[in-house]
Amino acid sequence: MSEAPASVRTVIMGAAGRDFHNFNVVYREDPTSDVVAFTATQIPDIDGRRYPPTLAGSLYPDGIPIIAESELATICREKNVQRVVFAYSDVTHMHVMHKASVALAAGADFVLLSPERTMLQARVPVIATSAVRTGCGKSPVTRWLSRRLKKYGLRVAVIRHPMPYGDLERQAVQRFASMDEIDVADCSIEEREEYEPHVQIGNVIYAGVDYDRIVAQAEQEADVILWDGGNNDFPFLRPDLHIVLTDPLRPGDESSYFPGEAVLRMADVAVITKVNSASSADVQRVADGIGEIAPGAAIVHGNLSVTADDPEALCGRRVLVVEDGPTITHGGMSYGAGYVAATQAHAAEVVDPRGSASPAIAAVYELFPHIGLVLPAMGYSDAQLIALQDTINAADVDVVAAATPSDLGRLISVDKPIVRVRYEFAEERTPGLGQMIDLFVEQRLSPTK
Repeated sequence: MSEAPASVRTVIMGAAGRDFHNFNVVYREDPTSDVVAFTATQIPDIDGRRYPPTLAGSLYPDGIPIIAESELATICREKNVQRVVFAYSDVTHMHVMHKASVALAAGADFVLLSPERTMLQARVPVIATSAVRTGCGKSPVTRWLSRRLKKYGLRVAVIRHPMPYGDLERQAVQRFASMDEIDVADCSIEEREEYEPHVQIGNVIYAGVDYDRIVAQAEQEADVILWDGGNNDFPFLRPDLHIVLTDPLRPGDESSYFPGEAVLRMADVAVITKVNSASSADVQRVADGIGEIAPGAAIVHGNLSVTADDPEALCGRRVLVVEDGPTITHGGMSYGAGYVAATQAHAAEVVDPRGSASPAIAAVYELFPHIGLVLPAMGYSDAQLIALQDTINAADVDVVAAATPSDLGRLISVDKPIVRVRYEFAEERTPGLGQMIDLFVEQRLSPTK
């Protein structure tokens, strides 16, 4: 009688999102795999935790340690790791291969799981919004889709890409339908940036860690599910219509980042956003790139309209601009909607936040030297919130232009007036995305179907 083969010792590289999902779907109940650790990067202070036994399953009664990515080579050698699974997003192709080189040199195979292995099947139709980079406008497009679908009387549930940066057991399945529920969950700024705008227009939004359970709950109250993606990752749900956003302010990125290029190759519809802010040459460059990478995708154009709640309060003033954090940090943008709003309003000066940056915020500028005259809304922890508050209060400015989608004034105490800046998706020309959604509803969601 032959012995059962030894399980494959595995490390999953991630950033508190895709890594947990890949484990849950592929490895959690697999006796031939032994996941010895997750590694963590991109997000501050998410290592040093454990993936809890209640989520890890019966094969992991002690849970699974989450360590810093810098320890990858060490743990591979100490634990004789045989397989390293790369499971995070919005990094260059070169970055992926550098990490592969670390794993290979330590004696491990380097693995990328395909979308087909990790996408869940919902019992109701799914429209997924993905992108080739962070900051293309996925959430504004998803909100626009929800409004369009609701006009048909359809019940819509939004499932958001995970951001479980706190208590993983508590965050296993999250449902938000009110601001009070977001407050009770003690969400970070980064979570609020995604959840608050949906809740404010009446959407129910789900997120968390265990997406099998999340999907099962969401499909009970929805005729259609909208997947609101994170970074440039694959959808966690198998889409019936896959919309992928590209950004003419970053032409060429559609073929330079992982897994954005693969995501674009999966697209049913490719949307070129920010057409109102980009040059016609860059719009055409992106369109040409889409044609080469995803020749079967329909191409439509869209705008991201930027508005300030009180533009007169910015006119002629010295302004500190606060932007959406991930777009400005690992999204690679030097500025965002807040800077656009301040210049549109004829601010006297956009003041460089570096002059008042607290040590924790100064470290962000050192880590991401591409950032322009804007302050990324860093708030993954209470300490970062305080650092953000101190930086704003120390700035010699008249007013703050806050383009984070979260309500900054509810989270920190600022001694200056705050003007909120908002950005929404609009079709640049018709027929366009709206016509495609109408056709989808007719074919997949009409009462006779």
